[in-house]
Amino acid sequence: MASPSSSANVMLAIFEKKTVSLDLYRPLRNYIVFNYSEREAQNLEDDLQTIKQYRSEIERVPADSLPARRDMLQNYYKALCAVESRFPISPDKDHINSVYFTWYDTFKIKQKAVQQNIHLEKAAVLFNLGAVHSQMGLSLDRSAVEGRRQASHSFIAAAGAFAFLRDNVAMKASMGTSTTVDMSVECAGMLERLMLAQAQECVFENTIAKGSTPGVCAKISRQVGIYYEEALAALNVAPLTYHFDKGWLAHVQLKAALFYAEACYRCGMELHEKEEIAEEIARLKSGISALSEAKKTSSKGAAQQLLDAINKLDANLNQNLARAVKENDRVYLMRVPQASSLPPLPAFAMVKPMPMNDVLDASKEKMFASLVPDNSAKALSRYTEMVDDVIRAQAERLQQGSELARVKLKEMDLPDSILALEGNLTLPMALKEDVDAVQICGGPAGLEAELQQLNDLKRVNQELLIQTEELLQKEATEDAQFRSQFGTRWTRPQSSTLTKNLQDRLNRFAGNLKQAAESDTRIERSVRDHAALMSILDRRPIESALPTLARPIMSLDANEDAIAGALKQSLRQLEGLGAQRAGLEDMLKEMKRKEVKEIPPLHMKDSISLKEANTSPKMNCTLSWSNIFVSIGKVLFLGICSASLLTDPGFVGSSFTFILWGIAQDDILPKLMTSTGSHEDLFRKEIAKYDHICEEISKNLEAQEQLLLQIQAQNVDFASTFNLEDYKASRERTYKQIEAAISKYQEIKENINEGLKFYVTLQDAITNVKQQGSDFVMTRNMQCREMMDDVQRQMSGLSFQENKGSNGYNYPSAAQSHQVTRSNPQPPADPANIPNAVRPPAPTYQPPHQPAMPGYTQNPPPYGAPQQQPPPPYNLQAPGPPTQHQQQPPPNHEYGQPAYPGWRGPYYNAPPQQPAPLQQQGSMPRPPYTVPSPYHLPPHQSGYYQQ
Repeated sequence: MASPSSSANVMLAIFEKKTVSLDLYRPLRNYIVFNYSEREAQNLEDDLQTIKQYRSEIERVPADSLPARRDMLQNYYKALCAVESRFPISPDKDHINSVYFTWYDTFKIKQKAVQQNIHLEKAAVLFNLGAVHSQMGLSLDRSAVEGRRQASHSFIAAAGAFAFLRDNVAMKASMGTSTTVDMSVECAGMLERLMLAQAQECVFENTIAKGSTPGVCAKISRQVGIYYEEALAALNVAPLTYHFDKGWLAHVQLKAALFYAEACYRCGMELHEKEEIAEEIARLKSGISALSEAKKTSSKGAAQQLLDAINKLDANLNQNLARAVKENDRVYLMRVPQASSLPPLPAFAMVKPMPMNDVLDASKEKMFASLVPDNSAKALSRYTEMVDDVIRAQAERLQQGSELARVKLKEMDLPDSILALEGNLTLPMALKEDVDAVQICGGPAGLEAELQQLNDLKRVNQELLIQTEELLQKEATEDAQFRSQFGTRWTRPQSSTLTKNLQDRLNRFAGNLKQAAESDTRIERSVRDHAALMSILDRRPIESALPTLARPIMSLDANEDAIAGALKQSLRQLEGLGAQRAGLEDMLKEMKRKEVKEIPPLHMKDSISLKEANTSPKMNCTLSWSNIFVSIGKVLFLGICSASLLTDPGFVGSSFTFILWGIAQDDILPKLMTSTGSHEDLFRKEIAKYDHICEEISKNLEAQEQLLLQIQAQNVDFASTFNLEDYKASRERTYKQIEAAISKYQEIKENINEGLKFYVTLQDAITNVKQQGSDFVMTRNMQCREMMDDVQRQMSGLSFQENKGSNGYNYPSAAQSHQVTRSNPQPPADPANIPNAVRPPAPTYQPPHQPAMPGYTQNPPPYGAPQQQPPPPYNLQAPGPPTQHQQQPPPNHEYGQPAYPGWRGPYYNAPPQQPAPLQQQGSMPRPPYTVPSPYHLPPHQSGYYQQ
């Protein structure tokens, strides 16, 4: 297993593969002497000694520094590339057949691979290169920012080495007779994801150290978890399942859970700042669940440091969860969604495998350069261009054939008409998505519940409005009583003067509510009027509303089944041609990626009968093509499906004939270097290997052309027999009916959403006005107490020099009183509604039924004297300009704005107001949190009416 890091977080590094002593010097030199000359061998003595030195350093236990070891491995790999193109090493008697490469599995040291194949040597060197990079990353001090940055770079380089091994060499090395799991494609891919995870983890540690926002940290942490999850997925399948010890699995699984939970924790912090408490609770619960599951299944064999980190994070998650649940229960009262309904956590990848093509590019390698003539290199380039031209032209032919078949079938309305006959009705994709969206939202039947929400919100707003009116009217009534009782001694301004601004706003709100009720009525009427139209959207599945393609009622020759069966059979044959064409296209892509070498053709027959699966020949063809790509030795066999049988009348029940030939992963460079004749003759011979696939493509396209003509004629008989035109017309009418129902539903839904948005916004505005009224009433009560004391002293003959008459008091308006109380440390609320709050002392006057206050010379007027009646709560008259007693609030006053400065929807059709007061009022304060109200408004809907 890997060595643990000295850092707080445990990471993994890979040990190098071990090998045995091998002499490359003597076999290579003998090959040069035999095939070239002794003089040439002497000239290349330095190159041979370099190869010998590199191999001896590979065999020794690494004693040098890790950077020096890395440089040696890179140089040796490039040297092996030069050797590969000039020295054929294989069991062939004409090749270098005395060299045996032996390498031990790094995870199971008792297993080894022995091959006479230089690809095994190259794969082992690449593996060791990735291992050295991982050791470099683990050896750095990750307690500092720079150390983490360098460690991340080393892990990125390790990922690049393993990715290069997987994509270029692993497959070739695994085709030998003796292989090990550690150099397989699956293991290289797993190690690449593991190194990327550790590199991203270093970036995450630096992100935390820099104090980045929780949202950024969550995205980076989530990507760490994704990389670990991908590595874990590879470890849980063959051939890696039983190859690694339990410590590896435990480490990777715990890391995946840790960073998923870390992302939930950071995301929860961001959601808490936005006051999106419901989603925060769901995310935190998801993270806690992931940690709990990981600890149950993977706690054995894991490092204690990792377990401590998991326990610490689990405690933090639970602490934040308890806080969020408490706040939600007391303040927000939001419904917590299910974790499965949440969108995936966003992730941001900060690392990717380092490209190793430039680092390991051997094109500029000077070793054994004299063994390759320049004309051979130029000829190879020309041959490669010829191959590219052939492959490009054939790929274009295949794509054109597929597009032609698709267009022709679309014109004939196939295979939709066949599916309709069998009862497999489908809607167009776009229309199906719209219907699904409507049904997910509850469909037309769910509109009643939303209309009830509108009524509930309207009632709440009306009650708030009435409560605010009664609050102001009560204060005005009390002021009128004192004014009647004390006469001219009661010198403070009348309440109606100070509250005119609030009354005007309440009147406007009342007008808005009245017009909103009318709009609600129109919506309810629209729902009733279009219930029959929209009822089609409640059909489940919606395809049941479509008309069916019925058989004719009367038939003279009863050949309907034969006509439909012949058409279906032709469509299956066309589908088989398409599957074959897909296989040919994949083969061309593989050829384009690799240079090819001719191997004598082999012939095999793969008996795949369509009788066994007559209903789904496409699946048969697809499976056949995927199974054809099998490795036999070092040869990759590809299959070509013979097109000649596809148009045979006896196609059903016959067998596909597959003609197989091998394509070796090699190029013609050795032939070019040893060829003594004309390069043109060699090119013609080599390029001929593509003639067969070109012929197969031509046969496929010709067979498709004939089959399309046959299908066209059969479709004419089918359409006339089953009256296809009437069916299409009926189907189009149903489509239009569904589209009209969707349009009307969306219109009503949008209007309801706008209504919900209006009522929620109006409720906030009325609540603010009510708060202003409460603050005003509290201020007036305090003034009333002071004036009562002053009037009492005047009536008792104890007036002082400093008269506290009308010039001695400041009587703010309702808005100003709200501003004053806002600066008071106590909250601007009615003290009677605040438990255990310090209430201002009661006014000093006594009601009529109590003894008169000391100092009064006469009894005050009875308390039940005629009172001023409050104005009606729904005064729709437009407010006039402010009176001289009305003081305008400052421009930036918090509550001096109209409730909806920008509202122009159908809910707000009140008479136009005077511009002067509106300009002085600004915008309403934002709600205390940005979470949508309990009546959720889809963000894409706007406009209560469809103008």
